[in-house]
This record gives sequence, structure tokens and C-alpha cells, in this order.
Amino acid sequence: MTAHDRAREVKAQALTLGFDAVGITDLEPTPHAAELRRWLGEGMAGTMRYMHRQADRRLHPETIVPGATRAVVVLKNYYHPDPPAPDGSWGHVARYARGEDYHTSLAGPLRALADAIIALGAADTIARPFVDAGPVPERELAQRAGLGWIGKNTMLIAPRAGSFFFIATVLTDLDLALDAPFTADRCGTCRRCLDACPTDAFPEARLLDARRCISYLTIEHRGSFDAAEPPALHDWVFGCDVCQDVCPWNERFAVTGDGAFALDPALAWLDLEELDALTEGEFTARYGQTPLERPGLEGLTRNAAAVRGARRPTDA
Repeated sequence: MTAHDRAREVKAQALTLGFDAVGITDLEPTPHAAELRRWLGEGMAGTMRYMHRQADRRLHPETIVPGATRAVVVLKNYYHPDPPAPDGSWGHVARYARGEDYHTSLAGPLRALADAIIALGAADTIARPFVDAGPVPERELAQRAGLGWIGKNTMLIAPRAGSFFFIATVLTDLDLALDAPFTADRCGTCRRCLDACPTDAFPEARLLDARRCISYLTIEHRGSFDAAEPPALHDWVFGCDVCQDVCPWNERFAVTGDGAFALDPALAWLDLEELDALTEGEFTARYGQTPLERPGLEGLTRNAAAVRGARRPTDA
């Protein structure tokens, strides 16, 4: 088989396994080193110290898995319509978190894809899967693999599909033909995502200050919020979808994903008072297999308190 034959076979396997799109790129160093260094140097990573530790490997993805030369990048749609807000004191949850943890959901098919790659090569072929873990620069690799462009909100936008996708990769040393990168910027003059951000987390297009981002604050931020000036989370208790919701590419093209992610509409809104009453055991039983587990009960109750504190009595 030629490199093109193997690439076609890998792509066919990815689609058969339920992924919505697939592309292949190399692991050459990123051309965006200065931007990452600036972002880290200005403290925009907040308390995500792992971003500093991983910086060199993010800039040189060929070092992530020694010997790997290719990235097989796949997308999986998780879009589901947003149910209306219930009456009372509730906190909003980002779409991707309303069901089984995507690390778990994607692990099986991604491992199967890695096995299919190995089957096309020698017995010692490298094929290591990654699902939003480690220093893999998923969005950049996806753009280089021809799957879309990086929007002004820093999200990967796939043409005629939008941005409600998980990105996963398999790093391999199998000789596979490369796809052409997606070089067009189809955001044009639109800045709806920048203007809609409720916390002004974008100092400029394609630059996200995590310290102001609701997703970061409700999920990744460690420790208590400043009691004198808690962040404005609006009604978001876990994550935020605002910059994606207003994107014209999502408004026009986002469609409900398949049954691989059986999202629970009941998880779109969490009862803030009920969160305060949960024990650790109850929290683990209810949310331990979902992305809500990441900030833990302590983090979610911290977020709930910030949401309640920002509301006037007539808002609750």
C-alpha cells in the first residue's frame, strides 16, 4: 500500500467508527511560538500551571510521542439544542458536559482507530490516542489537517458544521499522506463572538484571557473567588457556550449529534440550592462520570454561590 492508500483506509475506519470528520497532518513545530509565549508571559493562563510545564512540547509536537511523525485528527459532534431555563434558582451547564465524560465516551472508538492504524503497519507501529489530554495542540493540528480554521473566539470552526465538536488525535509513525491545511479565514469582519462575551475575555481577536473566561473560572480556576469582587458568572455554573451560540456558522450549520453522546437535558440546568445540600457521596454518585466531576462539589458550590450572589432578589 502507498501512503495515500493507507491514509484513505485510516479515514474510512475513522468514519466507520462514528467520527464526523478526519484529517492527517505532520508534527512539525508550531509557527505560533511567540503567541504562546506572550500568552503565558502575561499570565493569561491563570492558575493552569500545567500550560507552562507543557509549553515546549506544545510548540514541538514531534516530541510528545518519540518517533511519531503524523497526527490523525478526528472531530466528534456534541451539539444538542439548549432547553429553556426553568423557573427558580438554577445554574446553566455547557452543552458538552451534560452526559458521560467525553474522555470515556471517545476512548473506545479512538483506541479502535489506533488499532486499525497499527494493523496497516509493522508490529511495532506507534499509534497513541489522545482525548483532550497532555500537551497535544489539538486545534492547531486540526487546522493543519484541513478540518477548519481557528475562529476569533479561539475555537476550531469546521465549514458547514460549526464548532460544537470534540477534537481527538492519534499520534503515529505510520507513513500517511498529508492533507492540505485549511488556510482561509472565514470569520471575515464578523466579531459577534467577541462582542457577546459577557466578561470581555477577548482582549483581541484570537486571544483569550483565561482569567476572565467563564469556562476557565468555573472549571479550571483553583481556590476561592475574591469575596469582595467575585467574578461575573451570569447564570453559568459550569462552562459557557455564549461565544459559540452567537457564531453564525453554528446558527446556520450546527445539528444535533448522534446517539454516541446521549446527553441528558436535565443536566442543562442545575438547582443551585440542591447543590448546596449534596454530600460528597451524593455528588460522586450523580456527577462522578460526567465532566462536572472536574471542579468537584467544592468547585460547583463555589460557582453556585457566585451566581446567586450576582442576582438581585427578583432574578432568583
